Amino acid sequence: MKSILIITCLLLSVMATAQTKYEQGMRKAFELWEAGKPNEAANIFDRIAQAEPDNWLPPYYVSQIHVFQSFSEKDKEKLVPQLKTAQDFLNDAKAISKNNPEIMVLEAQMLTAWIVFDGQKYGMTYSGKISELYNKAAQIAPENPRVVLGKAEWDIGAAKWFGKSTEAYCEDLKRAETLFATFTPEGEFYPQGGGSRVVQVMAENNCND
Repeated sequence: MKSILIITCLLLSVMATAQTKYEQGMRKAFELWEAGKPNEAANIFDRIAQAEPDNWLPPYYVSQIHVFQSFSEKDKEKLVPQLKTAQDFLNDAKAISKNNPEIMVLEAQMLTAWIVFDGQKYGMTYSGKISELYNKAAQIAPENPRVVLGKAEWDIGAAKWFGKSTEAYCEDLKRAETLFATFTPEGEFYPQGGGSRVVQVMAENNCND
């Protein structure tokens, strides 16, 4: 009986230590990201992903970092490998967590990055898939503020492309703002950003008038 208790305590100790290393690594990665060091953060997320093969969050964040960086990249020689890396880690996250609306939003953003780079070349190729991703994410998680914001931004971009008014989508942005104010993530490291972005998009589209 005593030996069983000792083994149990040892196992619990090992599990606690492993969890602590995960938490420490994730917190360090986020600190680096917030400090303007996304590449260093991505490297840590990558190492955590290798140590946590059943956790979709680390590869999700590696992908997200590369997607976000790609929106300002004008050099195709740099953009292509950057988005390929984003796709590879996105695939890893999708394999772990299927039908995840957060991952769907990120995939839509990744495809949007291609359109931002060259709308003439990639617009027709990816527009339908992006709409499909946002619509599916909205069906699964209609109260997720990142889903509502992402879909609204995409709809606004499409409206501007075709020379149409974007006024109707201000209500979607206002709804996203409300949802961000009350949103509670599933855990400490789950996606929770976007609140400042919705304020920016509302201002850009005169939704506060």
